[in-house]
Amino acid sequence: MTAPLALDPARTALVLVDLMDRIVALPLEPRKGTEVLHTAEELAAAFRAAGAPVVLVRVERPALAEQPPGSALVAGLRKEGDVEITKRTIGAFQGTELDARLRRLGVTRLVFGGIATNLGVESTARAAADLGYDLVFVEDAMAALTAAEHEASVRLDFPRLGTVVTAAGLRLTPA
Repeated sequence: MTAPLALDPARTALVLVDLMDRIVALPLEPRKGTEVLHTAEELAAAFRAAGAPVVLVRVERPALAEQPPGSALVAGLRKEGDVEITKRTIGAFQGTELDARLRRLGVTRLVFGGIATNLGVESTARAAADLGYDLVFVEDAMAALTAAEHEASVRLDFPRLGTVVTAAGLRLTPA
């Protein structure tokens, strides 16, 4: 067994993508949306307790007068002090203040979870890599519409962009 990946909470943020009722309820693989949500909530609690920022990203469909039912973050996910970003593209950096807000907080490393692994999470992560952030991917805090899509991101793409771990493989410790 390998030692947990130690992360400095002063330089690290947790980024959770599209944990909204309508997306968590989709038929997902390799785990249910409720399982992803449970792991994400545990991660968020640990990050908050360590004083590390938690970023909650949700999508809105552009050019709609009213968003579909279930378009808010899952009830109770957002806590005081969390950063909420509303995106209108697949990734969370384009057309938002995400990069500026992270830079103001002194963040240099991002830890990712959310739905869907190969869409919102991967698109956001690719932009983050282009912006120079160090990346960590929590495999058991993600799911996709198919197991094959999830596995392709986790096994092929994410290792080229950063480090892939499980939630149990993280430890927040000041530098």
